Amino acid sequence: MRKLRIVAVLALSLLSTTALALTLTDARQQGRVGETQGGYLAALKQDNDTLALVKKINQARGESYQQLAQSNNLPQQEVARLAGKKLIDKAQPGEYVQGINGQWVRK
Repeated sequence: MRKLRIVAVLALSLLSTTALALTLTDARQQGRVGETQGGYLAALKQDNDTLALVKKINQARGESYQQLAQSNNLPQQEVARLAGKKLIDKAQPGEYVQGINGQWVRK
């Protein structure tokens, strides 16, 4: 009985941690992240959840940009810059984007 109780508590703690995981949409809406001119996400808040999310998203974006660059015979930096422009254009009202001057602006 005691083992069952311990397993139940562990399962519930794992579920609650998973349920509290930060999503990109949540981070954008909460002003934790912003889209940069260079096509990558920037952490505007420096907490562990935000930093981990930004690292994960940027790693995936970098891989995607690399594949697109190779298949289109373009420099990766150019692909990232074009993606950054599109991501900024698509940002929703209230989300942070990096202006041409490098300052953060709430759209």
